[in-house]
Amino acid sequence: MKIPQSITKPILVAALLIINGVFFSSANNISKTIDPPKSNLISFKIKLKSAQKVKIETAPLKYDKHLAYSFTLDDGYRSAYLTAFPLLNGGKISARAISEWKNDQGGDGTNSKGLFYSDGLGNKIPFKLALAINGGAIGDAPQNRGHLSWDEVKEMYHAGWDILNHGFHHATKHGTNFLTEVTENTTSIQKNLGFTMSQFVVPGGESDPGYQLEYERDALANGSFSVASYVGAGPVIKVDQKVNLDKMIYARTFVQSSKDTITFKTMDRFLATFDSVAKLPNPIWYNEFTHGVGNGDLWNLSMRFPDFKYYMTTIAKKYGSTGNDSIWMAPWQEVYEYIWLRDKVKINYEQKDKEVLVTIELPEIPETFRYRSISLIVDTKSKFEIESKESNIAISSDGKTTHKLINLQFNP
Repeated sequence: MKIPQSITKPILVAALLIINGVFFSSANNISKTIDPPKSNLISFKIKLKSAQKVKIETAPLKYDKHLAYSFTLDDGYRSAYLTAFPLLNGGKISARAISEWKNDQGGDGTNSKGLFYSDGLGNKIPFKLALAINGGAIGDAPQNRGHLSWDEVKEMYHAGWDILNHGFHHATKHGTNFLTEVTENTTSIQKNLGFTMSQFVVPGGESDPGYQLEYERDALANGSFSVASYVGAGPVIKVDQKVNLDKMIYARTFVQSSKDTITFKTMDRFLATFDSVAKLPNPIWYNEFTHGVGNGDLWNLSMRFPDFKYYMTTIAKKYGSTGNDSIWMAPWQEVYEYIWLRDKVKINYEQKDKEVLVTIELPEIPETFRYRSISLIVDTKSKFEIESKESNIAISSDGKTTHKLINLQFNP
């Protein structure tokens, strides 16, 4: 059949529009170059050893763990670097270290091998915490400073610890400009560390009634996805179903030492609560806070280092890689971003005999997100291998052993 010229010409032009993303005018002259749209679709193949039907679903928590545990150190005290960081990450724990406030922010001077959980594939990952810091207090002076330095914060950040906005001056008193506290701290961390914080922790102290509501409002309106405050969600958050993360406000629970410096009865009470949470039947997210973790109970709002060490090592022995390995010990931001992506990503798969094509549709991920990971639970009795030609995804699995888990890391 002969196609009229009036129909043919638009068809040809439409074809030229598609080729290499170049737009041609009706006179075949290039008038504009259009970049092809970025695809949010990522795919890979699972090569099975048998043709038995496979079921794939997104894990409620990263690495298909039962308990996500987030622990935050408020105020950026130097004991975080001197004691907590080497205890968890591995290294030399500081001995006695008297700060400018005549308080001992050191520890016991021992060497730690680190505390670990696994990625579900046999690889150990150190326990990591979050630091809620005030940029106005971070610096190199005096030599016996009570707060962290920028280099110390940077080292912990690059080791996987997260940095949370805690206001620039930790201001709470009457007359505080809450908006400035939020934004100046954001600018300070951008300037000194090179990234934008996305979670806020309301500072405590002498204040007018309801001041935290102003912090919550200004933080959520200026780049924070969630706020730790006095009243809100948690401390136990169920994650077996979709979680409402939109402008989330969650309630802080503090772990603190008591006057009992000989036994660990106070810590045992906190651990009993922790055990009851860990035994809940469905996957959950649990968060706790404290201030200093040196030998002295800083401001009577902290954990003495012996208590902190006892608390963390007990949790690691029972729930870490040397125990039942059910814990995902990760900072608030990391857990938040996993759940956010988990609830928005679309996973599709199609099986033909021994081959499964998995297609992942990613949402638009905020630029301030640090983590872009998803774990998939694979229900199959067959061993398998992964085949992928995608350059913007890292895939690891236990396909040759227990064949139950696939961990995905998406690159920006």
